Amino acid sequence: MITVEEALSTILSAFNPLPSTKVPVINALGQVVAENITSKIKVPPFQNSAMDGYAITSNSCIKASSKNPTTLSVTATIGAGQIPNKNVSPTTAIRIMTGAQIPNGADAVVPFEDTNETELLSNNLPLTKIKIYKKVISGQYVRPAGEDISLGQLIVSKGTIVNPPIIGLLSSVGIKSISVTKRPTVAVISTGSELVAPGSRLSKSKVYDSNQFAISAYVKSCGGIPKLLGIAKDDIEDISSKIKQGLDADMIITSAGVSKGDYDLVKKVLSDFGNIHFWSVQMKPAKPIAFGIINRKNQPPVPLLGLPGNPVSALIGFHKFGKPAIYKMMNKPIATKQNIVAILEDAIINKDNRRIFARVLVYRKNNQYFAKLAGKQGSNLMSTVVNANGLATCPETSLRMMPGEKISVEIFDWSDIN
Repeated sequence: MITVEEALSTILSAFNPLPSTKVPVINALGQVVAENITSKIKVPPFQNSAMDGYAITSNSCIKASSKNPTTLSVTATIGAGQIPNKNVSPTTAIRIMTGAQIPNGADAVVPFEDTNETELLSNNLPLTKIKIYKKVISGQYVRPAGEDISLGQLIVSKGTIVNPPIIGLLSSVGIKSISVTKRPTVAVISTGSELVAPGSRLSKSKVYDSNQFAISAYVKSCGGIPKLLGIAKDDIEDISSKIKQGLDADMIITSAGVSKGDYDLVKKVLSDFGNIHFWSVQMKPAKPIAFGIINRKNQPPVPLLGLPGNPVSALIGFHKFGKPAIYKMMNKPIATKQNIVAILEDAIINKDNRRIFARVLVYRKNNQYFAKLAGKQGSNLMSTVVNANGLATCPETSLRMMPGEKISVEIFDWSDIN
């Protein structure tokens, strides 16, 4: 039995970042940019108005005030997307909308509210002449060309993880597709003759398969592409067949079949196809975890992570080992644990010197974090994962941790913590 750190190190050593691929910007969310990206245009590409108002020459309104307004002739109206076809002179103004291009001769914009436009419109009078009631400064409410992004500017660096604002930024400079590290394809297999697919009739001695769907959802949330291969019966040939179907994936994940029982056959199949690196980790839940390499003819081998069959163990095993492997393949930094120190409210008993990852609900009171168990800690109790927002760690060297003691908690859902 090896430590959690040894298991993680062994697993990560079997993976490398995947090659890059070109994808539409809208599909790149969560992926890592594979090259520096520079802008081929200015943003904005031209001077434009930051307000609905009037484009003027500022010198024409140096002395404008509420008592002594400046009156200018309105020669045109420009909407966003229109090209100005008239120039502004010291005696004229052009009515302009937000985002519209500043016409030649203008160096400032006067908002509607600093004019008598509302009065004219309310009296059904034409907007042929407009009064300016405030002094105007050059550059007022004018967005310069290139104010946000200049021509040739580096806008996204290699190694950046694409998020929604980056997608907006890339789109704003007209980029349709970018080069990113590929998403890994992960084949997911559930094993067990007792399993049936959700939606099927549940006969006696059968249970619904949840692991395949929970693990596949977790793969997707990490940025990978799950390939659901269904359920393999407790049969060497069936398990072998399913694994062969997953050999085109970047990683294969199985659940169940890795313990010491008569029907725990995944380890045997893994030995037949390649090499087992380990099959037991000093942790609870998720002790029976197998990892190995499956050989392929004339192709690189495929890593296989064999998770336990109990649903809680499968999820925690994936969280600790599958997620970091996907991150490495995607060239993402391995997620830093968001650990806090909390005051334990319930006892945690460590009977067999394993590192215990207890499902806890963390809350904040009087500027202090508290952690209470999210229910009974059986590895079959999936509801306790749903009700938890963190994993509290009881070290393998501690026989017990008692209420009132401080404990390290890895937070995986901050939304529930006030």
